[in-house]
Amino acid sequence: MRYLPLTDADRAQMLQRIGAPSVVSLFADVPAEARLAEKIEGLPDHASELAVERHLSALARRNLAAADAPFFLGAGAYRHHVPASVDHLIQRGEFLTAYTPYQPEIAQGTLQVLFEFQTQVARLFGCDVANASMYDGSTACWEAIVMARRITKRTKALLSSGLHPHYVSVARTMARFTGDELIHSAPRLEPQTDFAELISAIDKDTSCVVVQYPDILGRIDDLTSIAAKAHEVGALLIAAVTEPVALGALIPPGEMGADIVVGEGQSIGVGLQFGGPYLGLFACKQKYVRQMPGRLCGETVDAAGKRGFVLTLSTREQHIRREKATSNICTNSGLCALAFSIHMTLLGEKGLRELAALNHCRAVEAAERLAAVPGVRLLNESFFNEFTLVLEQDARAAIRQLAEKGILGGVSLGRLFPDAPDIGNGVVVAVTETTTREDVEALAAALEEVLA
Repeated sequence: MRYLPLTDADRAQMLQRIGAPSVVSLFADVPAEARLAEKIEGLPDHASELAVERHLSALARRNLAAADAPFFLGAGAYRHHVPASVDHLIQRGEFLTAYTPYQPEIAQGTLQVLFEFQTQVARLFGCDVANASMYDGSTACWEAIVMARRITKRTKALLSSGLHPHYVSVARTMARFTGDELIHSAPRLEPQTDFAELISAIDKDTSCVVVQYPDILGRIDDLTSIAAKAHEVGALLIAAVTEPVALGALIPPGEMGADIVVGEGQSIGVGLQFGGPYLGLFACKQKYVRQMPGRLCGETVDAAGKRGFVLTLSTREQHIRREKATSNICTNSGLCALAFSIHMTLLGEKGLRELAALNHCRAVEAAERLAAVPGVRLLNESFFNEFTLVLEQDARAAIRQLAEKGILGGVSLGRLFPDAPDIGNGVVVAVTETTTREDVEALAAALEEVLA
């Protein structure tokens, strides 16, 4: 991309045209404490390429990668084994360089991959139809909330206390501009979910109820009762799945009455990479398809009767819908969707079920071992591969001490919910097929030292 410099006069003219007094005013929505007030001390004005490479490499060496230590982090991002063939195939030139199909008729390979991806997601979630992916799980969750508003013509959404706080944060940010009322509270350290309270709060003004499955504490509940109550008053049930591997063992949300199912696809095909990229999954009932955000690829036949693929539905503003667009998300996570689809194809239904069983088995073994450590209590009555431990002291301090010992022991609830002091002793622990018995023993031994 060429560098196009602007003069002070150019900037002044641009600001005048849009009615902004200064460049700083364009960042008014960014909290003042997050804005840089002055130049960063110690940052050089310029450096050679070699010097920059050396400096960045030195900074990178300070990181502790997931594969380099006993790793029990989860809470929406999970370490799974990704076969080498996934990375090999997504780096083929026709995939790695392909962008969104603006001319879909000549992008048959891309469209076919997305068609297969949609089929896999729809079957995984137990829904009629899925779109061709979104940015990530949190933005997909918000898109589901605003989709429910369009369908029900209501603006009040009930968010379960078990919904990932980052998903809640994204929804709150977006709701500032739409006027939606979001009702949410922090979870309590209890074995049961908040479904009874949610059911009692559903009324004729409710547009949707958003639950996570399994929830942020790893708890699992039957969605049928809450779906029935929501439908009784004309509201929708939205289920968010942050760990799709769990659906190799659990009943899909769509089969329990969820109208819209969203999720994070990172667990399948996309490794942990210090924060991204991620993959948003989105599926719904057939009758709501025209309100679904993003794009939908379909199968057809061409003039010669041969099988072909088309861009069946495109609801975004960059296409013909303009102001009628159902979403301002302007692309899909195509390469991550491809990685997801390849990994899912390699697993197949049998492989996914076996992978889920292995995850659950190792998590049960780990939970039993860690709950035997003095000063540790297992909160969950049921879980898949993620559970909550309650310590006799503040979990944030304990997690930091574990990290100093080279063990990434989990995610403290005090970090996820800093304004909820009553749950500060909780820590969410994730165990996958990559976790060894030696890893669990190392964490148990280190916990005994930290809590002594």
